[in-house]
Amino acid sequence: MNWILLIIAGLFEVGFTTCLGKAKETEGTASAFWIAGFFLSLSVSMFLLYKVTQTLPIGTAYAVWTGIGAVGTVIMGIIFFKEPADFWRLFFISTLICSIVGLKFVSN
Repeated sequence: MNWILLIIAGLFEVGFTTCLGKAKETEGTASAFWIAGFFLSLSVSMFLLYKVTQTLPIGTAYAVWTGIGAVGTVIMGIIFFKEPADFWRLFFISTLICSIVGLKFVSN
């Protein structure tokens, strides 16, 4: 169950970084809603990370949380913010995914 919560926490990390990107692109009320989404996503992500570290090693939990956030944020950047998707960028994202899976296999 803790691994599922950790994945959800990582997805909320992707949510708060995406909200930051969208807030930068908008103005007025729309920007305020994206900022609110940022704080909501940040709060949920941090709370879930805190809960998970009660049973999983902090180093493993943080590395996986950060990895999910990094991979998800790059994917969101490619899809929604028109960031480049060249070979080397995708190659290193793939190695990060392999590292996250590897941590799962060697951790409790």
